[in-house]
Amino acid sequence: MKLSAKAEYACLAVIALAHRHEGGRPVPIREIAEAHEIPETFLTQILIRLKGAGLVVSTRGSSGGYRLARDPMTISMGDVLRVIDGEGFQERPQRRSSFNALAELWERIQASQVNILDGTTVANLAALDRSPDWTI
Repeated sequence: MKLSAKAEYACLAVIALAHRHEGGRPVPIREIAEAHEIPETFLTQILIRLKGAGLVVSTRGSSGGYRLARDPMTISMGDVLRVIDGEGFQERPQRRSSFNALAELWERIQASQVNILDGTTVANLAALDRSPDWTI
């Protein structure tokens, strides 16, 4: 599975928002962009898509920014990737009769990836990100 830059930035952004979720105050785009070295205009486009999908909400004004629309325990990384890359992150290869065994293996690998992403919440990753001793 190859993650697009847009998808990676979206994941970083929602994890950053999860860190600040309990405070309830919006996080300025500039703050996220600077912390993760993401071009601000690119991040704005990403957050607009996430907002359209109901994953984040925005607040205008000098103290505005973005925050998660719901509890980070209810947002999976699969949710985030589907908004950004559509169902493309879980594409399966076309079956060819001579490669059925290989196609079946690939489908099992893809299904495992989707299950892991759908079973991993933004809160899970935010908690790992806070811990100084985490490993993957």
